[in-house]
Amino acid sequence: MRLVRPKKFLGQHFLKDLQIAQDIADTVDVCPGLPILEVGPGMGVLTQFLLPKQRPIKVVELDYESVGYLNENFPTLKGNIIEYDFLKMDLTQLFDGHPFVLTGNYPYNISSQIFFKMLDNKNLIPCCTGMIQKEVAERIAASPGKKAYGILSVLIQAWYKVEYLFTVHEHVFNPPPKVKSAVIRMTRNDTQTLGCDEKLFKQIVKTTFNQRRKTLRNSIKPILGKDCPLYAEPIFNKRPEQLSIQEFIDLTNMASNALAETAEKNQA
Repeated sequence: MRLVRPKKFLGQHFLKDLQIAQDIADTVDVCPGLPILEVGPGMGVLTQFLLPKQRPIKVVELDYESVGYLNENFPTLKGNIIEYDFLKMDLTQLFDGHPFVLTGNYPYNISSQIFFKMLDNKNLIPCCTGMIQKEVAERIAASPGKKAYGILSVLIQAWYKVEYLFTVHEHVFNPPPKVKSAVIRMTRNDTQTLGCDEKLFKQIVKTTFNQRRKTLRNSIKPILGKDCPLYAEPIFNKRPEQLSIQEFIDLTNMASNALAETAEKNQA
């Protein structure tokens, strides 16, 4: 069968360097024994190094050409090639509901969405590894005070230990992307609950970083209103990139109490 044509609308850039593919595959070894779900296997450059690990493996691929190639060239995957959109999958139905490792050379155009889905299924995914755009990897791994620190940094690091493993240059792909890539690994930390309203936590993180140049006093107004008495607190003089995850949790609890008090007054 002829090779698969990379499709721009699917964000496909096929890795050619087999040593890098092996190195990416080996990132799953931190969670031994768990089943593996690979997203976007393409022509199986990563798959070929995952199969020898002797674990249950499923691959999910949206591109029909790639699915045909995999069926023809990887007969051991028969019955485990899912032709579907990963973002629409019910992950609780995979591997009989057991936890699994998520990995892949992720399409750049949906990598952030993939990780938001990972967060929605964090109790099923103790480990997520793979290759993404370098800029996105730097955002995920960034610490407070760094320019790259943002929504992904906070929401992911609240639940996962993040390791930026290595950078991958453009020339090892077909076609070469216009940006550098990076391989990361995210491993679930010991956090079982944030100790705050997690929906409000997410809302506060997203709202404040969407106006990251403003102080919290100004950026959080869509949630707390114009005249919230909390604004006298020193934390509201800060910008969101200055806050640690614990400070965002503390801020969420302050906001939650203030919203509850306002609701009580309105009902009185």
